[in-house]
Amino acid sequence: MHNSYHRVGHGPHAVIVLHGWFGDAHAFAPMEVALDGAAFSYVFMDNRGYGGMRGAAGQYSMDEVARDALALADALGFATFSVVGHSMGGMALERLALLAPLRLRKLVAVAPVPSCGVAFDGAAQQLFLDASGDVQARRAIIARSTGGRLSSTWLDWKARYSWESADQAAFAAYFLAWSGTDFSGEVIGAASKLPLLALVGEHDPRFNADLMRRTYLAWYPQARLEVLGNAGHYPMNEAPLALAASIEAFLSVG
Repeated sequence: MHNSYHRVGHGPHAVIVLHGWFGDAHAFAPMEVALDGAAFSYVFMDNRGYGGMRGAAGQYSMDEVARDALALADALGFATFSVVGHSMGGMALERLALLAPLRLRKLVAVAPVPSCGVAFDGAAQQLFLDASGDVQARRAIIARSTGGRLSSTWLDWKARYSWESADQAAFAAYFLAWSGTDFSGEVIGAASKLPLLALVGEHDPRFNADLMRRTYLAWYPQARLEVLGNAGHYPMNEAPLALAASIEAFLSVG
């Protein structure tokens, strides 16, 4: 049985979208009205433990997410496809590029966690660990990752959305996976020739342009960087129309 998913469009260019730690298959909903369903088939996949996959057993690893995405592509008959990955989905995107480079067309990494993982100091580590069982810890993380500039009402909604969209055990395991996994040596060794667009929000304090230059742009010869204005770590919520336009402009070339 393949992972649950949400589809937008039935165009010839297939695109699998991998959500972030605080998301699920419907996390990109605000930008869906701007997507070209005649040119693209967007498939927004639920990770195990999220959305329609709540209660699904798994390792909750980046390799598992990548293999599940590949299995979903097989089930849908996508011989070739592009991949969009947000946050931890960006790390899973890199694993997928290692598993099936000849089947992928283009990669779009949105505010992505690079394949080297992320180092946290003690206090930050504890906050992220607490988030699996504490909705207020989730809210604090969301507030910081969007630059402390968004309304309390939206922060409450985003934290609650996350709380209701994922199993706590899976949520906790995915944090350890995306923060502690490091397969960057494999990525560097593979020297992927796939075109890659790294998209970051100007107000994202951690997954920012400097990090992208040290990682994705250094590792992928065809990578380029775009900074989205008026956005932090969740451009699909903060600047959905601009995000959709950037994604489709990149996917449409070549």
